[in-house]
Amino acid sequence: MASPRIWFYHDGRHPHIYRYEPPMRREEYTACIDELAGTPVEAVSFCLGEGRTVLHDTKVGELLGHNVDSWDHIIFRRAHQNAKALIDAGDDPLRLVCERAHERGIRLYPCLLVQNPGVESATVRCSDFRLDNPHLEIRAHGGLDPDLPGIEGLDFAHPEVRQERFALIEEALTEYDVDGFELQLNIMPRFFHPDEIDAGRAVMTDWVGRVHEAVKSSGPERELAVRVPLDPDTAHGIGLDVADWMRRGIVDVVIPELLGGPHRIDPNLDFRSILALAQGTGCRVIPALHSGVGSDRLGEGPIAMIRAQACNYYDQGVDGLYLAQWFHHWPYQADFYERLRELPFPDIMATRDKYYYIPTDGSYAPALGADTRLPIALTEGGSAEVTFVVSDDLPRWDEAARVHEVLLRIGLAGNTELDQVAFRLNGQQLRLDTCRRINQMYRMSAPRHRGGPTYWYVFRLDDETWPRRGDNVLEVTLEVRDPEVLGPVSLRDVELEIKYLMGRSFPRGYVDPDLGPYDRR
Repeated sequence: MASPRIWFYHDGRHPHIYRYEPPMRREEYTACIDELAGTPVEAVSFCLGEGRTVLHDTKVGELLGHNVDSWDHIIFRRAHQNAKALIDAGDDPLRLVCERAHERGIRLYPCLLVQNPGVESATVRCSDFRLDNPHLEIRAHGGLDPDLPGIEGLDFAHPEVRQERFALIEEALTEYDVDGFELQLNIMPRFFHPDEIDAGRAVMTDWVGRVHEAVKSSGPERELAVRVPLDPDTAHGIGLDVADWMRRGIVDVVIPELLGGPHRIDPNLDFRSILALAQGTGCRVIPALHSGVGSDRLGEGPIAMIRAQACNYYDQGVDGLYLAQWFHHWPYQADFYERLRELPFPDIMATRDKYYYIPTDGSYAPALGADTRLPIALTEGGSAEVTFVVSDDLPRWDEAARVHEVLLRIGLAGNTELDQVAFRLNGQQLRLDTCRRINQMYRMSAPRHRGGPTYWYVFRLDDETWPRRGDNVLEVTLEVRDPEVLGPVSLRDVELEIKYLMGRSFPRGYVDPDLGPYDRR
């Protein structure tokens, strides 16, 4: 059987068990699978509750809310009500999902959030195991700053911790008709006391090996997938020797993403290091593909932005795409399915509009440990450089008369109409007479915040200044600063939009803006 290329992560809670009024019906519970039927999604990674507790008929773990008499959070109570009602009726929620996925021709991988916060953040979601064993937390070791992120998590140096986690995995593999298992190791990614990470690395490798053995023992075609930090050195620094796991053959699929979260669209992520490590091991690399933007203009990325990100990832040689957190689009509308349809086909996306974007500060925090490259402060006479990646082969498609327009948009903050700024792309000066400057010094309102660029500089690039396939370097120089204004200017936004035609001399859509008003009747 061919390995799945398009995966969909469903957390089993937010657009699902939290949403339906109890008692939840079978067809309501399995709707999360039905909603993906007929799409390119070949595998669903289905989360087992929130990690400390689960939402299926477990015999080795703990059902969310089993130890609660009074609820301080009604949504978690609803999750308990819905899960318990299904279980009491003889409908194990996880079994329902597995069966429905296979009826629809979709593979099902239970997913465990391996690490979780401490009991103080759990309210009514916490397990007795966590409540009764504070000595098993990383912070119990002592000698740590109480504000150090992640120290309230479980310390995997303790065999009791590893066994409690393993028991849930083993149960899913032996009691349910699954196609493998996913370890989500990139949420709250701290597993050991900082002084014991070197020793812990071998411990975690042994544990992952044990999980892999359990996966293969339950069915030779089953796979172990691990979601891990994108950078192998970063993973190594928190106790996860992903390179060694691949060499040993104890993981079948690696799902890399930036360390921690939250996550946003970033077409510039570099997977070449982890792809090189996977070479010759049989391990597939299927990176997480996110859809949120969180800029001052966009909450979710339009389809052209999804294409740009997906094509850049495919261009590096990845084995597929893992659609992480896409359930936030629920209830799914036509634009959601439109985003899905093209994703397995980089050749189809090659001549479709793309929208490249460099993440900048906004209402969404950057991923933990991520280098948010924008904004960059500019002083008079100083320059800023930023690199962005493009997968489009513009000369090739220009020969076929398919390229309609290439727009480079640069947003500066804190500048005035009297500042003098110069722009170079790949060492070539961009002519200001080809630029439209848009004044946004003051806005009454905005989707995210009223801040953002003061001025946008929009260049319509010609074939002499087009970006090249691969890395491109934009240089912005503040040549003269308005002498009456204090504070820096900053390079805040960089966007590239490539627009295509369906064929030579084709219109741009049913209504072409250059043709003027058009009566569709």
